Amino acid sequence: MKTLMVFDFDHTVVDDNSDTWVIRCLPSQSLPDSVKKSYRKGYWTEFMGRVMKYIGEQQVSPDSVRSVMEAIPFTAGMTDLLTFISEHKSSIDCIIISDSNTMFIDWILQASGFQAAVDQVFTNPAKFNELGYMEVQCYHSHDCRQCPVNLCKRKVLELYLSEQSGRGVQYEQVFYAGDGGNDLCPTSCLRGHDVVMPREGYTLEKLLAKMEGEEDDCSLRARVIAWSSGTDILKELKASIQL
Repeated sequence: MKTLMVFDFDHTVVDDNSDTWVIRCLPSQSLPDSVKKSYRKGYWTEFMGRVMKYIGEQQVSPDSVRSVMEAIPFTAGMTDLLTFISEHKSSIDCIIISDSNTMFIDWILQASGFQAAVDQVFTNPAKFNELGYMEVQCYHSHDCRQCPVNLCKRKVLELYLSEQSGRGVQYEQVFYAGDGGNDLCPTSCLRGHDVVMPREGYTLEKLLAKMEGEEDDCSLRARVIAWSSGTDILKELKASIQL
């Protein structure tokens, strides 16, 4: 029986939003209002497509985008946590479910040497087209009304757990670490002995506190343990595998 560690990425593994960090590759380090004002609530991935098209139109090379992304800071204590996970792969599986994109996350993990810690990344597919512009696609379609149109993290987690079960892999405990509103939905598929870990002071912690205050709401079964650094998560993870 293994332990599963599930991470969000932005403001969890890294201490910023990778989608807004990328703006630093522009000479002005800002977007024009025509792009900024084109965002529609729930359609962030579609918006990022326009952002990356604008970046390409400014003649910013893929290598320049990559070098900027590789400089994004990790959240405090997260490198120690990922090192521990990479050293205990016989006991811990680790996945990332993120509303970022494949290129940003792959670049950041490769530059830091942490690909070995992460078994799978579930995020929006991205690639550079023939013009040298990055194109970002929606991860999947779903019918969840709580989540952004491009990604329901609960659906991803449920499918992963089902597929692992089909391979004979059962998890003694699942830890879910995140920060945002889109991290609430997947907590509903966690069991009573699983742990949801919201980042202190962020949206997920506030939403979970509100849920816990509603006595008739039984959709949250997992224990809630807030974290402020990767060290807090590492402490709980070590305890779960009795190290």
